[in-house]
Formats: sequence, structure tokens, C-alpha cells
Amino acid sequence: MNKKTIDNVGDYLKSNGIKPSFQRIRIFEYLLNSKEHPKVDDIYRELIQEIPTLSKTTVYNTLNLFMEKGIVHLVTIEGTENRYDVNIEDHGHFKCEVCGRVFDFEILEGDLKTDLPEGFVISQKDLFFRGTCADCSRKKN
Repeated sequence: MNKKTIDNVGDYLKSNGIKPSFQRIRIFEYLLNSKEHPKVDDIYRELIQEIPTLSKTTVYNTLNLFMEKGIVHLVTIEGTENRYDVNIEDHGHFKCEVCGRVFDFEILEGDLKTDLPEGFVISQKDLFFRGTCADCSRKKN
């Protein structure tokens, strides 16, 4: 899913079998507009100001529904650090060890060689790199 292809979040949710409540729409819009692959706490902290009745349970349940319907991916880069991504196309992630931001990058499948035994079927592809982002590298120098 290309983020720029969604004109109406409510219609997009409906087309994916999700009742578009105000909270669900706002959570999905937040994910669409975030460049940081947010954690539940990030989403909650940002939206509680706008939606005082929002609970973390609602955020968790909404994200689980989005994942069940295939419109959001869970990104786990480090053991317990769950982040969420609306980009459901195959792509990789780079986490800066200095600032903690997570960036997307394209995977060129022709360059990605795998030697799986015969009969194995891939159901999910995750590619993660860690290092220092360009901004942090510049600040260091």
C-alpha cells in the first residue's frame, strides 16, 4: 500500500472490512502521517490530547484489528519493541542506534539471494539493519 493512494481513510477501512469509528480513523491517520514507525505509547500519547476517552487497550485492539485485516504490519526490531507500519509492501527497516528512529528502505528482490530447502514457503519477509542514520552521522562529525 502506497501511503499516497488513500484519499478517504473511512472508505479505506470499510473496504477492508473495518467499521470506521472516529478512534480507528484517527489511529490509522496517525500511522499514515508518521515517519517514525510508532509504538503503542507514541500513538496513545499523541492522540489522547485529541481524544480524551482513548485508552491504550483501544489502541492495542485497533492495531490488532488492522494487522488481522492486513492493512498494518508489526515491526519488531528488538525483542520487545513493537512498532507499527502501514507500508505493507515488502521493504526493509534500518534503526539508528543513536536517535532510535526507524527508516524504510526498498528491497531489490533480484539482489536478495536465498537458498531455502525444497518445499519451504516464505510467508513473511523481514530485513533489519542497525547503525547510524545520516543525520546522526553528520552531527558526530
